[in-house]
Parts: sequence; structure tokens; C-alpha cells
Amino acid sequence: MAIPFPSEAWITEWRHRLNDNEEYAEAGQGWGVGFDGDFVFHVRADDRLPEDAYFYIGLEDGRCTEATRIEHPDAVDAGFIYRGDYSDWVALNQGEIGPIDGMMSGVFDIEGDMQKVLQYSDAAVAMSETGQVIDTDYKY
Repeated sequence: MAIPFPSEAWITEWRHRLNDNEEYAEAGQGWGVGFDGDFVFHVRADDRLPEDAYFYIGLEDGRCTEATRIEHPDAVDAGFIYRGDYSDWVALNQGEIGPIDGMMSGVFDIEGDMQKVLQYSDAAVAMSETGQVIDTDYKY
């Protein structure tokens, strides 16, 4: 059964699959060790999604320690914010754009240490690919 995006159920499923992903575990080793590697994923409203959605993602040393929907990015302390329009998140989740390519081209915005993200680009790709295998309902 397809899981609606963006929803609490979707981000919970993504966390479980990410923690079962050996490729991510290896590529993410060292991420968040000695620095705040947590993310807020900001899904901006566009002509398809009626209001902004936010996810908090706790990441450390190749594991996802927490993944939950939040009401506002100020509700948590995160080292990074990755934001884009809903339609672009759909394209990312469907493999039409990569997380690093999207960031470098300006499709997605990032707040935080871009050098760290680039250093761990294989982990970012593995994270994105994990979302692509979830049976997702893009109801908007």
C-alpha cells in the first residue's frame, strides 16, 4: 500500500529502510561525529502542495537516530536545512534529480556546511535512493 508523501508514516518508513541500508551505513560513517549532522527537510508548498511540510532527521555515524515530522524548523536544533518545492522533492524521490545535483544547480537550497555535505555525497545519494524504493502516494 502506497504511503502518502509528505507524512509521518512516510518518514518513519524511510528511517527504517535507511537503517537497513548497508550502503548508507558505510557511506555515512563519521557523519555527525564531532558536529551536528542532523537535518531539517523543508518541503515548500507549491502549486501542488497547499502548505509547507518539515521533517527532522537525526543522523550520526551511518545511522538515522530519529525521523519525524515537525511543525516548524525552529522546533529543533539541526546543523543543516535542505529545502525545495514539493514538485522538486517528488522528482528527487523518483530519481529524476540527485540530491547533490539538485543542491549545486539551485533546485534545492541548503543551510549548513556545504563542504561537509559534498564530503559525504555518497551518503546523500544512498539516502535519496532509499526514499526512491518506498511505494509512495504523491496525492498532491
